[in-house]
Amino acid sequence: MKLLRYGETGLEKPGLLDTEGNIRSLAGHITDIDGSVVTPEGLESLRALDWTMLPLVESDVRLGACVSNVGKFLCIGLNFEDHARESNMPVPDEPVVFSKFTTAISGPNDAILKPRGSTKLDWEVELAVVIAREIRYAGIEESEQAIAGYCVCNDVSEREFQLERSGQWDIGKGCDTFGPLGPHLVTKDEIADVLNLAMWLEVNGRRYQDGSTRTMIFEPAFIVSFLSQYMTLMPGDVVSTGTPPGVGLGQQPPTFLEVDDIVTLGIEGLGEQRQVVCAA
Repeated sequence: MKLLRYGETGLEKPGLLDTEGNIRSLAGHITDIDGSVVTPEGLESLRALDWTMLPLVESDVRLGACVSNVGKFLCIGLNFEDHARESNMPVPDEPVVFSKFTTAISGPNDAILKPRGSTKLDWEVELAVVIAREIRYAGIEESEQAIAGYCVCNDVSEREFQLERSGQWDIGKGCDTFGPLGPHLVTKDEIADVLNLAMWLEVNGRRYQDGSTRTMIFEPAFIVSFLSQYMTLMPGDVVSTGTPPGVGLGQQPPTFLEVDDIVTLGIEGLGEQRQVVCAA
């Protein structure tokens, strides 16, 4: 299934994308796409519906983030060896973990707000994992079963805030609109091989990132297992798993986003995003 949320900001309704590419409303069956719905039981109840009987929604409706009421928004840094090298950072021996604040979450086509004082606004196309069940100290197999599905994330980053200011990454990663999610939460059964998905990102029509999940250092199930050794993961939590090379910081010379720039990105099988950079 391809689950989504549509409507005005703060008033989104649950829906899905049917096999013909139409948006259909789930509002008569559930109140939102959140931790109570992405559990195995919740997803199974949605699969049992007759999708052809669900109301159609206009195709040009705004899409919100594909999951709501996220408890934790966790991220993995430097999870592609060539990206670590372009960032002049060592290839990690274990996942590098940081968090985005949940107020960073936005819709896949909402504007990126360039923070006041920002000089080094950057992009990162990433595969994000949505957690399906509560786990703690989980092994790889249990962690694989705890994945509800996947979505596209743009791990928007302000490099000066991240690397030159406070000594930790969070303020450069967690500004408002720095975590667009969607357009869809694609359930795990829809993806034949999550470790062989093309990933790309363009700015103003120029392609900067052109990678694949197959070059990940740590695969999604391992990351989920690793995180579960240190915290309880809950249904609806989001884990973004890192970016391939081609970020602005790694260009020669470094290239950063300015107001009115247009960012487009996507992952094979998971859909595409489009954002315009605006002043905060």
